[in-house]
This record gives sequence, structure tokens and C-alpha cells, in this order.
Amino acid sequence: MGIREEFEEFLGLSQRVWSSTEVWGKAGAAQQGDSAVQDSAARHLFHNVNEERLKSIKTFATFISLLDNYETSTGVAEVVTPEEIVENNCFLDAILVTEVMKLAHEYLLKKNLAKPNLADFKYQLYDIWFQLYARKEGDRPDSCGFEHVFVGETRRGKHILGLHNWVQFYLQEKRNQIDYKGYVARKNKTRPDKDDQVLSIQFSWKGSVKPIGSTFIGVSPEFEFALYTIIFLLAEERVTRETVKIEEYELQIVVCRHGHHIGTAYPVLLSTSSED
Repeated sequence: MGIREEFEEFLGLSQRVWSSTEVWGKAGAAQQGDSAVQDSAARHLFHNVNEERLKSIKTFATFISLLDNYETSTGVAEVVTPEEIVENNCFLDAILVTEVMKLAHEYLLKKNLAKPNLADFKYQLYDIWFQLYARKEGDRPDSCGFEHVFVGETRRGKHILGLHNWVQFYLQEKRNQIDYKGYVARKNKTRPDKDDQVLSIQFSWKGSVKPIGSTFIGVSPEFEFALYTIIFLLAEERVTRETVKIEEYELQIVVCRHGHHIGTAYPVLLSTSSED
């Protein structure tokens, strides 16, 4: 079976994964921005998130505990403490018992891309997402897939890398660390609304502006882990861009490899341009 056929089969799973996901947060409507560095949004992106409810759910609670574990500046070596290793493992333990990750594991088993033993699968996930590497050749280990995708990084204080997660965006916005500037509308839609589950947005963070960054809205961390891990393991190319239709959304899911690890991963609305 070729890679295209593999992704056609995966598409059926992605529908099941999506339908297994409950929406926990919603974005508010905002004024439109564009690629210029300007603030076209008078309000925060998020104003309807039940944070207490989120923290009562083990996958979200363990996920949130990881968000302050990283030095966001690339080029600065990461130091992983024993406590942080425990937190990484607690998060993986929490997501591995969810329906979404069970579906992913089952699918990968059929493709001989994962081992049946959950401990082995957990080790595989740890290596893909949490193993440190140097984002730029010659640097000390300063990055990992989890940090880039879910936490975000900065380069020389001028560029924002990654940060494709709605929970991190919400928490940073709540602390006034992120300034949401506007959005890029998807096809046939003039503005975002509370039911949107994928948005392409412009924002500033740590003194830099990201002209366009895309993220799922309201989905669980296990959903994103399942989706990106499956695509990462199915493909061997350095950069994989696969178009999928999930309910009303036509998306391109981008997954970039960094050796045996995730380099970056994010959804792209087909009406938007590429990013990193």
C-alpha cells in the first residue's frame, strides 16, 4: 500500500479521533487582522474557557504542568530535571488510557509501527516528543517536539517558532504575555465564531510577532498527540503535508521530522499560507 492509500485509510481514523474529542474551550469572535504588524483585535481571543474544569481532567492537568518546563530561547541548552521527567511520564500515562490514544495505538499496531506493549509504546512516544535535540546544527540540545509544538520557542528574540496549542495560548493570553492581533478567515467565512475548532491567527509573544500561526481550538492534548504521531510514523519524508477533511474543515496537516523526533506539527486551513 502506497503512502497516499495509507493516508486515505488514516482519514477514516481521523474522523473517529475527531468525533471522540470533546471541545473544552471556545474562541470569541474578533475583528480581522492581516499579515501586517498591527493590532486589529480589541479583545482577547479566549473569553469562554472553564479553567477549573480543565484542571480537573487528568490529561489537561498533566499537560499544563509541562508548559513551564522549558527555556523558550533556541540556542540555550535545555536542562531537564528529575521532576520534569516524572511530569512527562505522568502526562503520557494519562493520555495512553484515553479513547483517542487507544484508537491511535490500535491503528499503528495494524501498520506494524508500534509495539503492543503499552510500556514500549510510551517509550516510543517519549522519544518522538520529549527527546532533546539541537534545533540548529552546532547548538547544544535546546529543543524537542513537545516544546516547539505546544509551548513555543523564540529565535534570537526576533522570531516566534511553533506555539500551535490553544491551551498554552489561552494561559499566556490570560497572563498578558500574548497579544492576539487578528485572524485569517477560512474559505466561505468572514469572521471566526465560538464554534470554530481551527483558526489561523496573528499574535505577538515575548517581543516578537507571528504573522500567521494555526491551531486547533478546544481539542484535547491527546487528540493532537494522536493525530501528529500517526502522520509522523506513517511518513518517512522530512516534511509531510497531507490534506484531510474532518467534518466541515478542509485542512492540511503538516508534520516535519527532526531525525527520529518531531520537528514541528500543525494544521493549516486551506485558505492560509505556510508557516513553521
